[in-house]
Amino acid sequence: MGSRVFLDIVDPWINWDWLSTHVPYVLGALKDHVQLTVIAVAAGLLISLPLGLLAHRYVYLRAPVLGVFGGFYTIPSLALFAALVPYTGLSGTTAEIPLIGYNVLILVRNVMVGLDAVPNDVLDAADGMGYRRFPRLLRIELPLALPAIFAGLRVATVSTIGIITITAVIGIGGLGAL
Repeated sequence: MGSRVFLDIVDPWINWDWLSTHVPYVLGALKDHVQLTVIAVAAGLLISLPLGLLAHRYVYLRAPVLGVFGGFYTIPSLALFAALVPYTGLSGTTAEIPLIGYNVLILVRNVMVGLDAVPNDVLDAADGMGYRRFPRLLRIELPLALPAIFAGLRVATVSTIGIITITAVIGIGGLGAL
C-alpha cells in the first residue's frame, strides 16, 4: 500500500491538454471579457466625469450623487442581473447596466478627490493670470487631478474584470463561462 504525499496533485487546476485543444474557445471568451470591460469602464467614465465635476463645483450635489450610486453599489450583482432580465432580456445590456453603475461610484469619488486635491495657491495663481472657469478647469484642475482619476480607473477596471465572471450565470460570454 503506497503512502500519499501531502498535497499530492491528483487533478491539476489547469488541464493543459484540454486548453491546447480549445484555444479558439478561450480566445473568444477572452475577447468577450475584454469587450465587456472596456464598454463598462468607458461608459462609467463618461457618466462620472461630468457628475464629479458638478459635485465638485456645487457641494450640495455631493451627498445625493454619492448616496444614489452608493446605494446602487450595495446591491449584489447577481441579484441585479436577475432583476434586469425581465426588462432587458438575456443580453449584454443586462450585464452592462450593473457594471457601469458600480464603476460610476468609484470614478465619481476619485474625480472629486482629485479636484479637491488641487492646491488653492495654484487656483489663486490661475485666477491672477486671468484664467476663466472653463479654461482653468481644462488646463490646470483636470491635469492636476489626473493621478487620482487614473487610480479610480485602475480600481474600476479591476473590479469590473472580476464582476464580469458572474455574467456567465445569465449566459453572457466571458471568462466566467469557462
